[in-house]
Amino acid sequence: MTLPKDHPIDSKHLDAHMASEVNALRVLTVNTHKGFTSFNRRFILPELREAVRAVSADVVFLQEVLGTHEKHALRFHNWPQTPQYEFLADSIWTDFAYGRNAVYPDGDHGNALLSKFPIIRYENLDVSIAGPERRGLLHSVLQVPGHELHAICVHLGLRESHRQRQLELLCDLLDSLPEGAPVVVAGDFNDWRLRATKTLDRCAGLHEVFALNHGQLAKTFPARWPMLRLDRIYVRNATSHQPRILGNKPWTHLSDHLPLAVEIHL
Repeated sequence: MTLPKDHPIDSKHLDAHMASEVNALRVLTVNTHKGFTSFNRRFILPELREAVRAVSADVVFLQEVLGTHEKHALRFHNWPQTPQYEFLADSIWTDFAYGRNAVYPDGDHGNALLSKFPIIRYENLDVSIAGPERRGLLHSVLQVPGHELHAICVHLGLRESHRQRQLELLCDLLDSLPEGAPVVVAGDFNDWRLRATKTLDRCAGLHEVFALNHGQLAKTFPARWPMLRLDRIYVRNATSHQPRILGNKPWTHLSDHLPLAVEIHL
């Protein structure tokens, strides 16, 4: 069993290592829009938490999640005392990782991963290209009984040239992983020109779960009237089953993106 540097060996990690092999898990990805509805009209993080819990996912990929925000904490009476990713994890997901990407005077935001399996190590790779737009790839290694699963939470840039460079950096990361290890890459790719899937298939051997199962990528943005196929779930050394767009209430009112869910078999 591999543990991160300076990580204490506790009963949770030992139990996960010794448990019966797990060959299927449920994955959810959602751009949380920092806990606000579209156009920031209403703070809905508590409602979002209930909706995320209702999906019963084993691993949750989050984008645009706040670590801190001092002004919002003073403005909203129900603002959580913990970071948003920890509030969302609550008592359901025992492990979580956060990759802080953007830092500003009032706080910070980035990507996060919630997991029912131990996260044995993680790192946040800075893939910011230029200017004020800060982006990262949050790479976590999960101790799923019988497997070490690599989970990469993605939120790419708004500019095409930035996205192409960020995809190259993602390919470099994927090339560095053990050849036979199961990998899930999920998040908001901002890829409205639909170029990422071909790139990731060519450089890394990933397949996108909706493209494989339904013949096309999922429409996820904007949530009320989805037209653009921005959010994705890619896998390698695993198979995908029953991918779903969560396109009904309450999801249409909880973010500007619709979430995606799928069952992964290892």
